[in-house]
Amino acid sequence: MKIVLMRLAVLGIAALVLATPWAAARAQDDDDDHDRARDLYERGEIEGLADIMAIVRAKAPGEIVAVDLIRAGSKWVYRFQVIAADGRRRTVDVDAGAGGVLSSEGDRK
Repeated sequence: MKIVLMRLAVLGIAALVLATPWAAARAQDDDDDHDRARDLYERGEIEGLADIMAIVRAKAPGEIVAVDLIRAGSKWVYRFQVIAADGRRRTVDVDAGAGGVLSSEGDRK
C-alpha cells in the first residue's frame, strides 16, 4: 500500500511539473521565474523540463521533490532534489542548455 501511495504521489508531482516548462517552490518570485524559464525555452536556450527529467530519473531514481533553474557562470542549470525509495536525498545538476549531468551530490538522509 505504501508503494502504491508513493507511486501515485510521484505521478501527481510529475504531472504538475510536466504541465509547465518550469516548476519552482518560491512563492514571491514564482511568476518571474516561470516567465524567465518559458522565455529561455522559447528562444531555444534551455531544454524542456520533461526532457531533462528523463535524464535525472536515469541518474537518480526516486521522487523529484524540487526543481530550480539557476545561473551558474555562463550556463543555465536545472537543480533537482530527488528522494530515493530508501529515503536518501540527492541533488542533481543538469546543464539546461545541453542536457548533460554536471554533478550529482547526495546519498544524504
